Amino acid sequence: MGKFTKEQIVEKAKEIAKMMAETEEVDFFKRAEAQINESATVKGYIEEIKSLQKQAVNLEHWGKTEALKKVEKELAELNEKLETIPVVQEFQSSQVEVNDLLQLIAHTISNGVTDEIIKSTGGDLLTGETGAQVATKTGCSTGCETK
Repeated sequence: MGKFTKEQIVEKAKEIAKMMAETEEVDFFKRAEAQINESATVKGYIEEIKSLQKQAVNLEHWGKTEALKKVEKELAELNEKLETIPVVQEFQSSQVEVNDLLQLIAHTISNGVTDEIIKSTGGDLLTGETGAQVATKTGCSTGCETK
């Protein structure tokens, strides 16, 4: 039987989530988001984009291809304008940083679990093979001694 329950592991994950919420990356994200929400210019662009997106959906539904192309061009121009605003660039950058941190944690956990499985089965960390794979490769079946 295992040493830890699913509930214990989830509890540790919640602790990590709390720790992450108190990192520089997340603080930067919160500040950038607050600035976005306070910017009348950004809010205006976002409202205009939402409106054009709704128009695009309707135009596509009704097969109005020429009008759709025009709206899509307007959307692209608005998105381009929006992305040149420094506060928006900071927000996007903060999203990337937080996502990178999440990815790092996910990879660290995944690699750690894999390494523990390999070690606990008497496998080879250098080749990434479990004990069963190593035994099969060497022609040794269950009951053979491993290195």
